[in-house]
Amino acid sequence: MIYHLFRYLEQLGLDFPGMGLMHYLSVRAILAAVTAVITALIAGKKIIRWLQLRQIGETVRDLGLEGQIQKKGTPTMGGIIIILSIMTGVLLFCDLSNIYIVLLIVSTLWCGALGFADDYIKVFRHRKEGLSEKAKLAGQVALGFIVGLTVWMSPDIVVREKVEAPQSVERTLETETTVVEGRYKEQDVVKSTKTTIPFVKNHEFDYRWLSPVKGVWGWYAKWAIYVLMIVLVITACSNGTNLTDGLDGLAAGTSALVGVVLGVLAWLGGNLIDSNYLNIMYIPGSGEMAIFMSAFVGALIGFLWFNSFPAQVFMGDTGSLTIGGVIGVSAVLMRKELLLPLLCGIFFVESLSVLLQRFWFKTTRRRTGTGQRIWSMAPLHHHFQDKPAPDGPVVFPKPVPALHEAKITVRFWIIGAVLAVSTLALLKLR
Repeated sequence: MIYHLFRYLEQLGLDFPGMGLMHYLSVRAILAAVTAVITALIAGKKIIRWLQLRQIGETVRDLGLEGQIQKKGTPTMGGIIIILSIMTGVLLFCDLSNIYIVLLIVSTLWCGALGFADDYIKVFRHRKEGLSEKAKLAGQVALGFIVGLTVWMSPDIVVREKVEAPQSVERTLETETTVVEGRYKEQDVVKSTKTTIPFVKNHEFDYRWLSPVKGVWGWYAKWAIYVLMIVLVITACSNGTNLTDGLDGLAAGTSALVGVVLGVLAWLGGNLIDSNYLNIMYIPGSGEMAIFMSAFVGALIGFLWFNSFPAQVFMGDTGSLTIGGVIGVSAVLMRKELLLPLLCGIFFVESLSVLLQRFWFKTTRRRTGTGQRIWSMAPLHHHFQDKPAPDGPVVFPKPVPALHEAKITVRFWIIGAVLAVSTLALLKLR
């Protein structure tokens, strides 16, 4: 709103010192991040107190994990703090007419509402299973189709191919903002199903190559494949973050690292000069997402103030589904979804550990009558904790001595940081 207010004052012919700063993506990104952090710190105390007074606490199922029982009664649904902080920074400093920002706002509120419904059923209806898996999956798939069809149909979501910045263009205010797009209308603007693929020189992959037919039907087929891929990515990211939310600060800290990288990628992909220099896909208007991701990271850092060990509040599904949805949608809009297995390697491995555990247990139980586990407990972060030995054999027994919860979280953060740096390194390594 501040951004739009300054633009309105400019149209009225008003000018005063500092007004031009709102044109800079960098300034607005910093302001959005700081605003989100401050909002989380101020509102977090009040929201936690409100949750405590209404005894909206975590219901703990005793699995024998070290320190688990002590978490009983800790306020949950803290994802409200994350959503409030994100939206405060975004509404104040983002261009709300930008299609990418609109989609990210819709995704944040959509996933937040889905997670809130799940938490509400657990806390107030006292049903531990919460929202049914089918209902939760249906909500995630619906959001995927909304985003996918918008990417297909919207004339504002385009890429520019073979873009080369003229030698005369210098790095000025205009090149940092989306205003620069208007100067190069002669460049090819296309609706494209191309995306970024790592480890290859001309690192672009076109979903058209997966189409089994050509011609007019091939055009529809490639977009159908692309939309289905978007649905898969958003659903997988949302669920992956949800599974990772099991230790104090784990999901929030890891997601903040992912958010930083996505913000950098949005910045570079939306800048004519930087995208040309790095030979990456230029997506007009996508630089605005860097401001959204700055607010996203700021909100997570502010929330981590209360969520770090020992946690004063848990994010619940209200937070974890929101975080995963934002990551998935932003990656899709930046055409970087194929980088997620590396960038979100923690989420990917956590999800994979659950799938492999279930598959192996069911398979061995059918063969031998006694289910065998791969890990002593899944998701993977619980495997390293102190806990009773499970019934039946385990392929990889728990480590001895077991690790403290805080040490597991920090080590996962370190791995996440290495994966984040590795993802950025792919910009030049191909």
